Amino acid sequence: MQQEQAQIIALQALAWLVGNDDLCPTFLGATGGSVDDLRTRVADPAFQGAVLDFITMDDAWVIAFCDTINLKYDQPLRARYALPGAEQVNWT
Repeated sequence: MQQEQAQIIALQALAWLVGNDDLCPTFLGATGGSVDDLRTRVADPAFQGAVLDFITMDDAWVIAFCDTINLKYDQPLRARYALPGAEQVNWT
């Protein structure tokens, strides 16, 4: 997946997350972010990656997000891998 397409998916995920009154505070708490960060860092690919990292932590969140915008369930993770900070980690 190209980075531009990944960023579009990440922005859609952010919009979905912001519109979720139960989940958005959880995201902010987990990341230490603020509402201002949602506004000021929206174009930052690393922040977009953090949004996708968060959503892909739970299959139910992935399904809910993807069903909302008619996206295949594997696309958020594929998008995450196309953004900075998702380099493969080698534990050996």
